[in-house]
Amino acid sequence: MSRQSDSAEPVYIAADAVIDAVVIGRNEGARLIACLRSLQGQARRIIYVDSGSTDGSPDAAIAAGAKVIALDMAKPFTAARARNAGLRALATDPPALVQFIDGDCTLQPGWIDSASRFLAENPGVAVVCGRRRERFPEASIYNALCDAEWDTPEGEANACGGDSLMRYAPLAAAGGFRDDLIAGEEPELCLRLRQAGWKIWRIDAEMTLHDAAISRFGQWWRRVERAGHAFAEGATRFASRDEPFQRREYRRALGWGLALPGATVFLALAWHPVAALLLLAYPAQIWRLRGRMGWRAAFFNTLGKFPEAVGVLRFHLRRLTRRDSTLIEYK
Repeated sequence: MSRQSDSAEPVYIAADAVIDAVVIGRNEGARLIACLRSLQGQARRIIYVDSGSTDGSPDAAIAAGAKVIALDMAKPFTAARARNAGLRALATDPPALVQFIDGDCTLQPGWIDSASRFLAENPGVAVVCGRRRERFPEASIYNALCDAEWDTPEGEANACGGDSLMRYAPLAAAGGFRDDLIAGEEPELCLRLRQAGWKIWRIDAEMTLHDAAISRFGQWWRRVERAGHAFAEGATRFASRDEPFQRREYRRALGWGLALPGATVFLALAWHPVAALLLLAYPAQIWRLRGRMGWRAAFFNTLGKFPEAVGVLRFHLRRLTRRDSTLIEYK
């Protein structure tokens, strides 16, 4: 695949860099159509993996030129399963690169050129990602928090998100994503790629527009709870002495969301009500963080340790009862 952007400067893409795209979604409606339109002309094939939509998404995707794969919903659903189903559809004629994108996102113009050129110039990099932005950050405080969350540092990274351009060969050699992870499948895959000697990189380029569509506190809570579940699973299953994978996030969730309030209640009941002053650690934490991220983000970052702790407890309860994880959905 080789072409030039609208700018006068030529874009150099390796001649064998055939690019396919894998889109996953369920009941995304108009957002899915916008996603597929943004991929037209950017990829040789567009694979859309549908997870039980009831809004006509499969038919709309076919009309948009995508190959549609219906995920077997008799098995527990995970985004990792959906992405792996897309990868299997590419295996008979594998591309050099795969663009992963969620159905509630649209690809930014110029991203494929920038990302594929970077990979062509950096053969040790397996995954490249750029700047994901919220489409409507002004619609709610929760959307604005997501937009700030996506604003991560450029350069070599430990992990990517759901939107990224990956080399097919190392991805296939790693066995793709882990089907059983209900969240955090991208960092876990990146961990295995890094252990195999590959690098993950974030470049200074606009990548995707995302529509979180979070308008209620309960949605925000469930989204953060899911993150806590991912931290617990990552730290418990995949961390090691050499790779403290997500242990810091896991310990913070436990400390701020469970240990501190639990110790406060215990001491207040067993010793003296003055122990309730320990809760002043929360406003102190907000004050400490506000210089780096602003008051609003500092408040929700601190508050978020409680749903994260709930996610941690959910993970460990599931392990004790040996039940399959179920997806924690927020929309």
